[in-house]
Amino acid sequence: MKSKKLAAAICAAIQSFALTPAMAQSSKISDDTVKIGVLTDMGGLYSDLSGEGSVTAVRMAIEDFGGKVLGRPIEMIFADHQNKADIASAKAREWYDSQKVDMIADLVTSSTALAVVDIAKQKNRIAIVNGAGSSRLTNEACTPNSIHYAWDTYALANGTANAILKQGGSSWYFLAADYAFGHSLEKDASDVIKSKGGKIVGGSRHPLAAADFSSFMLQAQASGAQVIAFANAGPDAVNSIKAAKEFGLTKSGKQSLASLLFTVNDVHSLGLETAQGLYATDAFYWDLDDETRKWSKRFFGKMKKMPNMIHAGVYSSTMHYLKAIQATGTDEAGAVMKQMRDTPINDFFAKNGKIREDGRMVHDMYLVQVKKPSESKTPWDYFHVKAVIPGEQAFQPLATSKCPLVKK
Repeated sequence: MKSKKLAAAICAAIQSFALTPAMAQSSKISDDTVKIGVLTDMGGLYSDLSGEGSVTAVRMAIEDFGGKVLGRPIEMIFADHQNKADIASAKAREWYDSQKVDMIADLVTSSTALAVVDIAKQKNRIAIVNGAGSSRLTNEACTPNSIHYAWDTYALANGTANAILKQGGSSWYFLAADYAFGHSLEKDASDVIKSKGGKIVGGSRHPLAAADFSSFMLQAQASGAQVIAFANAGPDAVNSIKAAKEFGLTKSGKQSLASLLFTVNDVHSLGLETAQGLYATDAFYWDLDDETRKWSKRFFGKMKKMPNMIHAGVYSSTMHYLKAIQATGTDEAGAVMKQMRDTPINDFFAKNGKIREDGRMVHDMYLVQVKKPSESKTPWDYFHVKAVIPGEQAFQPLATSKCPLVKK
């Protein structure tokens, strides 16, 4: 009898020790759930660039991770910020405070992203920006709780402006969207152009979702600039390029067009006949290699369109976030952010990607050119990849950063 009691006691002790790590892990997950909020444009100007595609990318990441981390469920919610900073701010506060959201993803539109990263800092939660581009996010507006993952205005301007300058396009006229993203893209491109000996001969700014670009085209045409550069995105970029073609800006051969943010979605909307020859800088192209094609075809099966750099970045960054929780045994923001910064990113989106102290994820970018219709062999076969721009050359050097977190 004594031997049976002793054996039972030993078994109970072993079970107790075996359960302890699992219980400890579970206790480090706040509210017993890891909750991700996708804050994006679901029906407006940038819904094709991010929107439902970003929601789908996060859902794919959660499913691929197994739906749980450290034995606790991973949940996703999403909302439409309507490209308005006040709506984004209110939703972020609600999510962090009452919905217990741990990380907010996507954040298309720079004004909304700038508002939300500040709230993430206040609440000690995490915000990972893929949709917005303003380089302010890793300069004056950097925080210890936010990451700028896929692209930014500095990288786009640096890649495209340099390529066109090398081809002899030395005088520039800018048509920019009149909000934080457009201003940042125009400034970053102007800095590159001036540093290389080019000059800015004029510019104008248009409201979001402009209905008529004719007056802007007449001003651009009258400027005599060799390059008419569009610092806008989505339908605004598509409509401004259409207007430039309609007004015959390129017919004389003396003026050319440059779109500083131009994705496969924009080519699809515009058509190869109109878009052919345009240069752009991109963080991702679905047809780059076997890995990108494999993931992109899965995405296409769900969305019936190929992903752009925002969708791919949202998936990659969500997986990186979940892996950091798994590795640290907690969803506490400080520990997870440190793990994400300490761990290189190696997946279909980036090779040897690295998150710096300013929150910038540094990775290779690609200079692409839109194919002629005769060169496109299959649907969505839109880009020639003309050059790989190493991450350290593509993004702003830390030495010139205005981020207060950077030690100099």
